Amino acid sequence: MDMALNGLTDALSPSVILFVFLGILLGYAVGVLPGLNRPAALAVAVPLSYYMSPLAAVAFLIGIAKASGAGGATTAILLNTPGEPSSAPTCLDGYPLTKAGKGEKALKVALYGSVIGDLVGTLLLIAIALPLARFALRVGPVEMTAIMFLALTFIAALAGTSAIRGLIAGLCGILLACVGMDAETAMPRMTFDHVELMDGVPLLAVTVGMLAMTEMFIQAERLLLYGEERSEFTEQPSKRDRGLSWPEFRRVLPTIMQSSGVGIVVGIIPGLGPTVASFLAYGLAKRTAKPDDCYGKGEIKGVAAAETADNVVTPASLVPLFALGIPGSVSAAVLIAAFMIHGVVPGPRMFEEHGQLIYGIYGSMLVASLLMLLVGRLGLVGFAQLTRVPVRIIIPIVIMLCMLGSYLETRSMFSVQLMFGCGVLGYLMHRFDFSRITFLIGFVVGPLFELSLRQSLIITNGDPQALLQHPVALGIVVVSLIALVSFLRKPS
Repeated sequence: MDMALNGLTDALSPSVILFVFLGILLGYAVGVLPGLNRPAALAVAVPLSYYMSPLAAVAFLIGIAKASGAGGATTAILLNTPGEPSSAPTCLDGYPLTKAGKGEKALKVALYGSVIGDLVGTLLLIAIALPLARFALRVGPVEMTAIMFLALTFIAALAGTSAIRGLIAGLCGILLACVGMDAETAMPRMTFDHVELMDGVPLLAVTVGMLAMTEMFIQAERLLLYGEERSEFTEQPSKRDRGLSWPEFRRVLPTIMQSSGVGIVVGIIPGLGPTVASFLAYGLAKRTAKPDDCYGKGEIKGVAAAETADNVVTPASLVPLFALGIPGSVSAAVLIAAFMIHGVVPGPRMFEEHGQLIYGIYGSMLVASLLMLLVGRLGLVGFAQLTRVPVRIIIPIVIMLCMLGSYLETRSMFSVQLMFGCGVLGYLMHRFDFSRITFLIGFVVGPLFELSLRQSLIITNGDPQALLQHPVALGIVVVSLIALVSFLRKPS
């Protein structure tokens, strides 16, 4: 109890609240800025957390992750241009509402759905992460290896358009994680006589390169091929029908709760992410529509469904990260870098070793939900003006931040060169339809997977028949293999 109270007290300190507020502001800006997305923004922001306290750093990044989804709805509704891929379903009903002079009403529905969904996901994290972590601590290395194998199978199969390409990308990420000193024999592996690689490939350089730098390469290519694409308001929200009445809110509330359930399930399953959640929630809402609903023509329930599910995923994807050390989304994978910068290893032991920090994070996430509502109510439409910032200005600024962040990790230009190399690799993966998300999660989870696998081999003496003495692990492996075969048999 004292640990929880101390953590909540830390979360309410002025410095932490300030960093949460800054994260919310940046998140809204990222949501509407052209050429940026949630994972790329988090990757660029991680180096900014070097000189923050662990709680302030994580709270700052979670603020960005939470608000960027809500920010993406602004341009989806007003401009028919989703600021985030997960806001694409919002365009289907949000933009028709704007053309009907109800843009501000749609923005309010999106905001309330986002905040309620985010709050539901946060409360779920607080409620079940600790019990799951306690269960995970009782799970042996053999069972943990099986669980991670199952998670990696789903990530590889669901994060891209091809299960085979996903598996290749995930295995390449795990292979890259093997670079450095062998933990058991202390022998260098795949270092090619580079002293900088003795401690492994720098996590931040890979993360920034694969996400932010690759995205800048993609945006630069679009700029060269198609030129600057300017977004202008087709129609300003009308002064009439701006408000959201209580009967209207009660009408959309069941849809919000239904979409929260969709977002929770999708967020907990590694590899799916907010885009899948928003499309599934919108589709479910449309299938359960009442006769007087008009989806696709300006239905506020459609806006609520997509935005609620989108914003539930961010906190829900932290459940497997906190309880098992497995990121539920690419944004959660980026957060691992922030934790490790401050000497915290995500997973079940985090509750024992850094309990006060965990409760501080819970408190700051609740504060972030409140600030997201306040900032959204006061200035959400104003953030849409950022869509007028040219991409040709954004690209060099982001590249400079990528270089600075990579250099700060090791104080070496080797990390900067590695970051550019990962950016090129990520661009090639994008061109040939290999999942960067799967690669990155494989790289992040690789060391933990290797440790569990080695412990399992020691326990079983390398004998596959020893799995019969571990029925839970055997069952998980069987499910993983069945899922893997079914994914591989499905056409791309």
